Amino acid sequence: MSIQVKASFKKEFLAFFRTHTFLIITCVIIGLAIFSPLLIAGMSAFMDAFSDVYDEMGMDVTDMTDFLVSSASTGMIFSIEAVTGTSLIVVLLLLNKVAGGEQKKRANIIPMSAGLCSFAYIFPKFIIYPLTAFILSFGAVVASWPLCVWLFEANDVTIGGVMLAAALSATGVMLFVCCHLALGTATGRAGMSAAICIGVSLLLPVVFASVSLDYMFNPFAMGSLASTAVMSIEITNSFLADNLISIAFAIGIMIITYLVALFAQNARRIDNSGDEVEL
Repeated sequence: MSIQVKASFKKEFLAFFRTHTFLIITCVIIGLAIFSPLLIAGMSAFMDAFSDVYDEMGMDVTDMTDFLVSSASTGMIFSIEAVTGTSLIVVLLLLNKVAGGEQKKRANIIPMSAGLCSFAYIFPKFIIYPLTAFILSFGAVVASWPLCVWLFEANDVTIGGVMLAAALSATGVMLFVCCHLALGTATGRAGMSAAICIGVSLLLPVVFASVSLDYMFNPFAMGSLASTAVMSIEITNSFLADNLISIAFAIGIMIITYLVALFAQNARRIDNSGDEVEL
């Protein structure tokens, strides 16, 4: 590993930890994954406690409260949605500074002028941040499993389904992080990149549901695939193979995003015009 690459890894680690970005991302992903089933169980308990009030209003909430706490898979689905939904949005916004944000502030003019190559600038970003997102997302889904088993009535979740759902969820988050890094570093507009990635992550599931498309082999529908996996009573070999192919497709897209970011960084020249210099 060259001195440039080592220095770039050190710079990214310092930027990640000293700005407390890593701590915030960790708290958000794990916190939301655990808070979601707690919220659902609390909502069910609240509605059950005030069932008499609902009865006076002509509303029978018994079926709804029973459904909310009926099975551990229900709580796991809410945890998965929190990781691949709200947590993903927060992560993308927090990574704006490293996804091209430093180009807008012209903070890398001096390193580039001193000979910093594009590979040393891009490569550490695609190692540190996507892998961190994967590990935290995977751990958050797994951590919510015993909580859901304890809170909900029926334990209909298997360890194989949980591990597969965690892998699918984490891969989905990692994919959007790579897309954000590629688009942000290629254009130097981190805000625009985050807005596009967030919009895609929110709209694609709605589009797929409206046209009744199969989620299988769709790398941008990992959240839906994870929900299906966690509800599966038995993980068959064919089902596992299909999901592993979906993960492989997602990894292929991540590699393409890295190559696109590297090519764009080599092809473009950072705009050094202007009187204002921010270091």
